[in-house]
Amino acid sequence: MDNDPRTTTPEAGPLLLRPWLPEDMAALIEAYRDPAMRAMLRVLVTDEAEARHWLRVQQEGRESGSRFSFAVIDRDLDDELVGNVALKYPAPGSAGAEVGYWTTARARGRGVAPRALKALTDWAFEAFAGDGLVRLDLLHQADNDASCRVAEKSGYGFAEVVPARPPWPRDGHRHVRLRTGHVR
Repeated sequence: MDNDPRTTTPEAGPLLLRPWLPEDMAALIEAYRDPAMRAMLRVLVTDEAEARHWLRVQQEGRESGSRFSFAVIDRDLDDELVGNVALKYPAPGSAGAEVGYWTTARARGRGVAPRALKALTDWAFEAFAGDGLVRLDLLHQADNDASCRVAEKSGYGFAEVVPARPPWPRDGHRHVRLRTGHVR
């Protein structure tokens, strides 16, 4: 595996996690048309201008080392975009960071999210072990039962209910995964 977090492309079977590209714009806009996904995300992408901005934010995060967002591509489906996984704000010397994900409507129920999240998790613990990363948090709205299942399948144990606060209108759940061999 490539050790430079800015250029790495983790894999999980037919799934490839690669940096977002400008040519992903149409697939990104299409993914955000899904009402179920829109209900769970803070940032919406409805047109080309918003998609360009979203893609630019992902690129800037990667370049600064503050966010590593990956387009999840299914090579068994002619390189179709099936989701996104992201590692947010892994600051050097910080023991923890946050992960997030979404999947396209067509990809749900096929195990894409847990496989992609496991690949991201393994990569993050390897890439940032030297910086002291030992804990990853996954946050989601409390009424998102599917995300609870994805968290559990990916080795993220339930940690606590997080009270609602802007921009989230409802309580949430925090799930935690520790680097293998690390105890709290």
